[in-house]
Amino acid sequence: MPLSVIGAGFGRTGTLSLKLALEQLGFGPCYHMMEVIPRPEAVALWEAVGDGEIRDWERIFDGFCATVDWPAATYYAELAEAYPEAKVILSQRDPEAWFASTQATIFEHGFDDLEDPFQRMANKVVSRLFDYRLHDREHCIAVYERHNAEVIARIPAGRLLVYEASQGWGPLCAFLGVAEPEGPMPKVNSTDEFRMRLLVAEGRRPAV
Repeated sequence: MPLSVIGAGFGRTGTLSLKLALEQLGFGPCYHMMEVIPRPEAVALWEAVGDGEIRDWERIFDGFCATVDWPAATYYAELAEAYPEAKVILSQRDPEAWFASTQATIFEHGFDDLEDPFQRMANKVVSRLFDYRLHDREHCIAVYERHNAEVIARIPAGRLLVYEASQGWGPLCAFLGVAEPEGPMPKVNSTDEFRMRLLVAEGRRPAV
């Protein structure tokens, strides 16, 4: 199935909540870094993308109809061209809050273990965006703001939703042309939740 929604927002902008919201609205399964981490074959495909090899989007997104978060957000422009009917969502948040969240979660330890396939892939498709300066506050925020401005300039307004999770269902459902569900939007993957998930993945805490 072709992608119908492309997330252009960087990680830690509410992308996991957005993934769950899209799936609840019928735009699922929705691809997210969470789909990459446990799948060696997916890691290998994204590393090939990071190396500049041919983009096998159909194979990467086989079985998915939407995508948010990294690694796909790095290539939002190519995806928007490959799937011209897809709508684009730029998830964002306050830049200072975004940077603080990255430092407490995904950027805390970086992606420097190049012997580890996942970290090697993330180094190519995420760290490279920031010139490998993941702890440089001013630089990271400048890259973040430049990316957001580029998305807004590149994607036609009628095809783009600039969105913050705090806005709730209204703008998202109006943009996608679907009815608003009852109840609040999903709100997941806080810093504490992320840290707990990492401990489970590393075997330092039992899954519950």
